[in-house]
Amino acid sequence: MDTDLAAAYERCRELHRRHGRTYYLATRLLPAWKRRHVHALYGFTRYADEIVDRTEDLPPAERAAKLGDWSARFLAGLHGEPVDDPLLPAVLHTIAVFDLDRADFASFLRSMAMDLTVLSYPTYDDLLDYMEGSAAVIGTMMLPILGSSDPVAAREPARQLGFAFQLTNFIRDVAEDLDRGRTYLPDEDLARFDLTREDLLAARAAGRTTPAIRDLIRYETARAQAHYLAAAPGIPLLAPASQACMRTAYALYGGILDAVAAQGYDVFARRARVPGRKRAAVAARSLLTRAGAPVLLPGPAPRPAAVPVP
Repeated sequence: MDTDLAAAYERCRELHRRHGRTYYLATRLLPAWKRRHVHALYGFTRYADEIVDRTEDLPPAERAAKLGDWSARFLAGLHGEPVDDPLLPAVLHTIAVFDLDRADFASFLRSMAMDLTVLSYPTYDDLLDYMEGSAAVIGTMMLPILGSSDPVAAREPARQLGFAFQLTNFIRDVAEDLDRGRTYLPDEDLARFDLTREDLLAARAAGRTTPAIRDLIRYETARAQAHYLAAAPGIPLLAPASQACMRTAYALYGGILDAVAAQGYDVFARRARVPGRKRAAVAARSLLTRAGAPVLLPGPAPRPAAVPVP
């Protein structure tokens, strides 16, 4: 591997280590040769996200121009043009090695562009359209790297796991997203519990929730659980060497929902976290689980039939 490519992979790994602690821990359970490719995909998605979320002091047109310029360099690289970027060579190399679907990357960049202009989502179907690019395609990008005995059967569970992880983040990060001017909990769900965005902002300012908001978060947690349920059959289909990694990621992200439930579905008092000791125990347990064993669903949130997976 040439020096520039090695440096690009290291840049991606460092972004992953610094910003994706849960997923980074799980990735440590992969064979070493697979890790750098997972880091590359994380680095790609994280860097695009930072262009959107870390440039809020700039005018919208300038933020859009920055994302557009970086996207154009990436697309040029896909067409074989030289790329002057500290991160993209690793991403382009990973795409080439595994022949990843270029349409997934276009879908991802579309969702990142939506974050520049879309501040809320009227319905869950609207949110799913966004999450198709921001989350579901991450699952399908990852699948060739992880490997599977049945890639066709594993594809939909991989998409569902992307939805589950993304919705878990939205539930945990309601307060932070409000600070960025965004609401990822659908308007129709707020209305279901007789809430408005202003009610969420008031709870954010007070640093505590209300009974109606607790019910909303409980409802969204159940919806995320439905996606975890749909994703579970896919993990035993992965290559044996990849299963411990994804069992760990599945359990740790599910553990965030456990933490939300344990604090009474109050997402404004503090950010829900999985303790370090529990994280290590989950990783150790995943390593000891035989390949192909069924996946235990995260709890204790309910699995209601009232919240079907689309």
